[in-house]
Amino acid sequence: MKVYKKDVERYSSRWQDRLRLRDWDITIKIVRRPWRKSGDIQADLETRRAKILINHKPKCQDIEEIVVHELLHIKLYGLDQMIEDLINILYGKRNTKKRQFAWDQFMLQLETIVDDLTKGYLSSKRK
Repeated sequence: MKVYKKDVERYSSRWQDRLRLRDWDITIKIVRRPWRKSGDIQADLETRRAKILINHKPKCQDIEEIVVHELLHIKLYGLDQMIEDLINILYGKRNTKKRQFAWDQFMLQLETIVDDLTKGYLSSKRK
């Protein structure tokens, strides 16, 4: 499946409105090197700028699903950063078993919630 930047931008624009992310400056980058992820974000809360990175050969074949998933990560980014800071305060930045456990649990919950919200938004749109 070929990924076209214009399709990603179209989905991003549509879903930015629905997810109330118009106050963010969001750009798209198609990643053309080998990469294990379908998508990712880089975000800055202070400037409210973000970049959505999309794999040119994503595992997920539904580009709209990838875009909504990554936009939801932007929507939750402030909470994400707060939890990351809390983990660093509690366990330090050095990789210990306790810190790794807390980090793994946080990431598991974050990805599960973002996946569920993505599926919910997309299913309500398609009805």
